[in-house]
Amino acid sequence: MRFLLRVLINAAAIWLATEVLSGLEVVGGATTTERLLIFLGVALLFGVVNAVVRPIVAFFSFPLYILTLGLFTLVVNALMIMLTGWLSEQTDIGLRVDGFGTALVAGLMIAVVSFLLSIVIPGARKKKD
Repeated sequence: MRFLLRVLINAAAIWLATEVLSGLEVVGGATTTERLLIFLGVALLFGVVNAVVRPIVAFFSFPLYILTLGLFTLVVNALMIMLTGWLSEQTDIGLRVDGFGTALVAGLMIAVVSFLLSIVIPGARKKKD
């Protein structure tokens, strides 16, 4: 259940980022239902990229995390957004990212919105025992 909530939260955050940023858009889908499914698919792909690729990138770039006092996280977020966009654009639908600057701002927005929504929505965060 929490996994589904995380996908919905990420879809909402990606939707908000596409509405605010002009260089970030979701392509494909003529109807509202199709666009909603595309946002959910992009959010699911983003979750998979963050679960599989991000730990590997974080492991190899650990010295940069230390050197920049954690600010390199923004760069890794941007790279994960760009990778999600590249993977999803292999079809006619998906996330289109214009450049690294857009991905950097989008990564920051998605992280903040996801964090805020996970606080507001009950059951979306891990409970500490």
